[in-house]
Amino acid sequence: MIRLAPSVSQTTATDAHTEGGYDPHAIQAKWQQLWAERDPFRAGGDDDARPRKYVLAMFPYPSGDLHMGHAENYLYSDIVARYWRHRGHNVLNPIGWDSFGLPAENAAIVRGADPRKWTYANIDQQKAGFRQYGVSFDWSRELHTSDPEYYRWNQWLFQRLYERGLAYRKSSPVNWCPNDQTVLANEQVVDGHCERCGAEVVKKKLTQWYFRITDYADRLLDDLDTLEGHWPSKVLQMQRNWIGRSTGADIHFEIEGRAAKVSVFSTRPDTLYGATFFVVAPDSDLAAELVAEASADVRMQFQAYLEKVQKQTDIERQSTDRPKTGVFLGRYAINPVNGERLPIWAADYVLADYGHGAVMAVPAHDQRDLDFARAFNLPVRIVVDTTVGGGPTLDELDPVATGAALSGEGRMINSGPLDGLGKKDAIAGMIAELEKREAGHAATTFRLRDWLISRQRFWGTPIPMIHTDAGQIVPVPEEQLPVLLPNVEGLDLKPKGQSPLGAATEWVTTADPTTGAPARRDADTMDTFVDSSWYFLRFLSPSSEEHAFPPEAAKQWAPVDFYIGGVEHAILHLLYARFITKVLHDMGLVDFDEPFSSLINQGMVILNGAKMSKSKGNLVLFNEELDAHGADALRTALAFAGPVEDDKDWADVSATGATKFLARALRVAHDVTSEPGTDAAAGDAALRRVTHRVLADAPGLVEQTKFNVVVARLMELVNATRKAIDSGAGAGDPAVREAAEVTAQVLDLIAPHTAEEMWAVLGHEPFVGLVEWPAADPALLVDDTVTAVVQIDGKVRAKLEVASDITPDELERLARDDDQVKRSLGERAVTRAIVRAPKIVSFSTK
Repeated sequence: MIRLAPSVSQTTATDAHTEGGYDPHAIQAKWQQLWAERDPFRAGGDDDARPRKYVLAMFPYPSGDLHMGHAENYLYSDIVARYWRHRGHNVLNPIGWDSFGLPAENAAIVRGADPRKWTYANIDQQKAGFRQYGVSFDWSRELHTSDPEYYRWNQWLFQRLYERGLAYRKSSPVNWCPNDQTVLANEQVVDGHCERCGAEVVKKKLTQWYFRITDYADRLLDDLDTLEGHWPSKVLQMQRNWIGRSTGADIHFEIEGRAAKVSVFSTRPDTLYGATFFVVAPDSDLAAELVAEASADVRMQFQAYLEKVQKQTDIERQSTDRPKTGVFLGRYAINPVNGERLPIWAADYVLADYGHGAVMAVPAHDQRDLDFARAFNLPVRIVVDTTVGGGPTLDELDPVATGAALSGEGRMINSGPLDGLGKKDAIAGMIAELEKREAGHAATTFRLRDWLISRQRFWGTPIPMIHTDAGQIVPVPEEQLPVLLPNVEGLDLKPKGQSPLGAATEWVTTADPTTGAPARRDADTMDTFVDSSWYFLRFLSPSSEEHAFPPEAAKQWAPVDFYIGGVEHAILHLLYARFITKVLHDMGLVDFDEPFSSLINQGMVILNGAKMSKSKGNLVLFNEELDAHGADALRTALAFAGPVEDDKDWADVSATGATKFLARALRVAHDVTSEPGTDAAAGDAALRRVTHRVLADAPGLVEQTKFNVVVARLMELVNATRKAIDSGAGAGDPAVREAAEVTAQVLDLIAPHTAEEMWAVLGHEPFVGLVEWPAADPALLVDDTVTAVVQIDGKVRAKLEVASDITPDELERLARDDDQVKRSLGERAVTRAIVRAPKIVSFSTK
């Protein structure tokens, strides 16, 4: 790709043009200075009567300079924000930084520095990049999640959830990243690895803080239906799969020698008569309890097995193609419907956090249970006859012999009162029987697990709870919020399995707010996804000291009308934001329960078919491209590169071509000689039709995010205007002025600096970005002529430009008189003529 040298011109934008060149850097400098001085993109206040639109791009992490992904994402959101201003709306388009998190902390550890310095230096760098790029942010609402003014309200939110029983602490097996030395939520484990650093995740038992997101599982799932057609179907399906609702029954099993019963969830309670053994997760509390009274030999075998299991990921444990392993615990469960003693095994294919951490094993009808039964020579009993007429018999399908479980539907056998029933009736009958015996009931379970929010790292929101010497956990009094992070000077920030905040003795030592007795602060910090779960509301009043957000502002602005970001956030960020919004709705603080009315996922910017990365050495640097071509060419090239949701290969993107187009557009504005306000009605009709077609089509194209088509239509308009100037009406024609003005107005979406320059050259006051688009003239949208096709014996032989209101007789006459038609007919006679004015004439011959 040919790169233009960075401009060093100190001339004004107009001077640069009159000297024969298009100088994007001079134009940028001029208009960015004026935007900074006058702040034209600030959202209007309560006295602004215009309808409101809230446009938001997922806020960036300040990891360094902006990259091409940022360039794409914030271009698209800026196009939408600018569009709604042109349509007469009061637009909120804010910016902030997701500035807590591991990258800053890890960088600080490497450098031996305060993560604050690294974070805020990067924010300043990115902020300068956004200003150079010409994004129309409302800078008055800028926020950083690492500011005490922000994370105070994280702590306030935590305490509100705690009051409602939605924040709690428990000991359980958790995902542990040995590299980052912190726990991870299930959603932050990708294919068994830490989604941040890629290290293999292991299980570790810890006491951690959770948000009870499972209390909202039904609503989170059912309300996805309201987002159909407004969110990408891929995202909706990913969330449905992650929430994973299953219906069935909780079945209560007695355990010999144990007073309390153990509940097992099953989607197929109808197969209970086929249960031949019982399996518990080796890392569950139940397994530890059951083995405690076993023989020394069993305890030793179990402990060795547990240590192996704890080194495995959940994905490895649930793999269907690995040998089944387990340990008999020397205990028995009692089948509640037939009284059979079922041997209890600990096996790694059962997870502690699925259902109740235990399963009834029905090996004839579940493949994993069958594999286990065959490995340990356990009994297999068929209770569903899956045979069909003319097919293999049950003897031929014997799971023990074939190694294949009978997973299909059929009629119940060997199941007492259920014999002969189909699946649906058998499930209902079994649930009724369980309820009668007080041995179970209908139940629903979810794949979704509660959100683990505590982290053993420094650079995050301190959890606002106090641990008293009496063993109680109490909230920090609200008037003492925020609990500020301590000074890190002299503090060892290296991860060591527990939060480094615990070593800040002066900070962690506090008093019981009720008794005044010595106590300790909670030393963990919050998952940064807490920060981003509600940030869109803080933008409504980012400096408020009275509220996390004013409820009246939420009624005016929220939910977000247009939200854009990468599909990689489909589960993590978006699911958490939906959960917190529903909690706030139930608290009466917002009157909606979905945070984002519409969602767009942009594709990636790649290079030569591969994702850009430092390790591959194929990075295209945003700053270099900005210096080489200027912001407007970069924006135009990206907008023109293809549909929003598609990946764009930078090797195929032409910033040089975009520069030529913008220079051509600006040259049109300079060539206009008519005065502002000139009535265009008497101007060139053909050019006016092109202009008004752009005005008519652009709104629909923008609202469908077809930004590449908008650029294409602008190119057509500029070409038509150039043609009119050079060979038609001339530069003084009022239609030429109208076309140039419309070009500037629509071009503002894509290339705002050039558009502002065009607007000024055309004799208008700043700012074109605030000018409402004129309405298209319907009379100019009706074509005066159409293309009529002439067919002879089914083959197209001629095309005629005819009046749109031509009569059938006149159209047939013109067709017969056309020279091409005459040559094609030759000596043949027309036996039949079908005329569909004004578009088709069809002749048949012999």
